[in-house]
Amino acid sequence: MLPYFPFEQDSYAMTLGVRALRPGESLIEVDEAHYARELALKQAHLSADLRARFQALPGTEPHQWETVTELLPLMAQQLPRYFALEVEGGRWHWRNLLLGTETRFTPGDEGSLPLAPLDWLGRQVQEDLLLMDGTREGLPMMAGQLCFPSMWSLDEKMGRSLLDIHVPVPGFGEKLGTATTRLMEGLKPGRTVTRCNWAITVTDRMDLEPWSFPEWRHLFEGITADNAGERCFLRLERQTLSLMPRTGAILFTIHTYQAPVATEVEDPARRRRLANVLRTVPADMSNYKRLTPFLAPLLAWLDAEPVPRAVNS
Repeated sequence: MLPYFPFEQDSYAMTLGVRALRPGESLIEVDEAHYARELALKQAHLSADLRARFQALPGTEPHQWETVTELLPLMAQQLPRYFALEVEGGRWHWRNLLLGTETRFTPGDEGSLPLAPLDWLGRQVQEDLLLMDGTREGLPMMAGQLCFPSMWSLDEKMGRSLLDIHVPVPGFGEKLGTATTRLMEGLKPGRTVTRCNWAITVTDRMDLEPWSFPEWRHLFEGITADNAGERCFLRLERQTLSLMPRTGAILFTIHTYQAPVATEVEDPARRRRLANVLRTVPADMSNYKRLTPFLAPLLAWLDAEPVPRAVNS
């Protein structure tokens, strides 16, 4: 099962759903079963088209370096099974125990890393990493590594303000725009907040860039009340927001998890909860989330009595 089930009430509600990280809860998460595959997928995407998946505006190198120097000690402290860090003078020695790699570098020395700092950091984690400028009005996006988006791209968002970025989301500006801006402007160093976003898709591919749609749009066909639970996938984004103490950059992380709907609603209470939420999604939001083409058969599947799984003797 996925680590989160983000439906807390019996009807759809457009809310921020933000909370502070709990004691013992790490900023970066490692899904060990999928880590190697997802990191290899990131590497392949970045090799195929770097600019599509990593961009940084001029002058953002200090913000990127600060993100590296803030996250690596946290990762080594919170996830010592997977990462280790040694600092000697100005020289840093990073070990990724999952990948079996080591990197030595000097923070601030652009020649000491083989890649831009944020790009290098993004290749250590399953999360997508985005930086917003917390010192400028509108909190514009200024850098990012984005390999597993849900139907958006860096080209269309880079340099744009927080509210501009969310213009396609129905009702966001009126219902959540002010609250989101206040939340981000009120972030404090060392006090990361988190939330969980959800979608339902018809593909288990991680990279859902807009230009990929023709490659998987055929999967909307043939979804029925009998197969919707296996054909539809619950896609979760565990998101965090952290303020960098020196540059004022805001780090936005997105860890994407997904699994067939059927595996996430074996509990009848979960099954009913998801059905009630989907039944109350407004039409414009249903279209935005691309739920409409398969909503009827998925609801019929959720409303049906589940067939018990066969048990091998």
